[in-house]
Amino acid sequence: MALYLTERAGTLAPSTLNRRVAAISVRHQDHGLDSPTHHPEVRAVLTGIRRTTGTAPRQVAPASIGDIRRMVAHLPDTTVGGRDKALLLVGFTGALRRSELVALNVGDLKGRDEGLRVRIRRSKTDQEAKGREVALPYGTDPLTCPVTAVREWLDHADITRGPVFRAVDRHGNVAATRLSDRSVANIVKRSAERAGLDPAQFSGHSLRAGFATTAAANGANERQIANQTGHTSMEVLRGYIRRGSLFTDNAATRLGL
Repeated sequence: MALYLTERAGTLAPSTLNRRVAAISVRHQDHGLDSPTHHPEVRAVLTGIRRTTGTAPRQVAPASIGDIRRMVAHLPDTTVGGRDKALLLVGFTGALRRSELVALNVGDLKGRDEGLRVRIRRSKTDQEAKGREVALPYGTDPLTCPVTAVREWLDHADITRGPVFRAVDRHGNVAATRLSDRSVANIVKRSAERAGLDPAQFSGHSLRAGFATTAAANGANERQIANQTGHTSMEVLRGYIRRGSLFTDNAATRLGL
């Protein structure tokens, strides 16, 4: 057991190793056996791994407004480019999770004078599918307006019902099937790389995290941000706010250096 943990320490996160150790322990207990995971040598190895590797979760970079502008500006003028533009801007402005983005149907979008009202039918923290609405206001810059982008995508792809974000083949043909969660991450990474950014620093969650940190940096309060993100855990949300306010709410700016 100790040898296994030592071998895997270079490729697996401490949290993953802890879950595997816990699973092994449960299996032994279910069969009335003593678990090797309680052996002092095994515990010592786990402690050493945590000290060496650290236990802080890996955090992807939140996409800043500058990142989003660069990504959008470098998208190709193709069917795929139009879809990716709409996905990036809707995901960022709506602070949507990957699963919420790909679950959107045309019927979930309702036009208003101020922009679009988007119905989120189910989310990670809404397993009873009570649903909620988020607003997508018109952007001041046509290049990064989420409302314009999604309307142009739907018009170009001739989508009038069903999934909003769909697969597109290499010939530019739009499929009837919706994108997967993983596709969102791939689109974000590909767009980042095309814009000259490090794709390893970005994921599908970068859009949602980017909204929260950007809104906080621009002075939005906790309630305003939570209204858009739908966070039920204020502690998680405050982590984004702290990151977004590192410079705007920092005593170091008053040192006079």
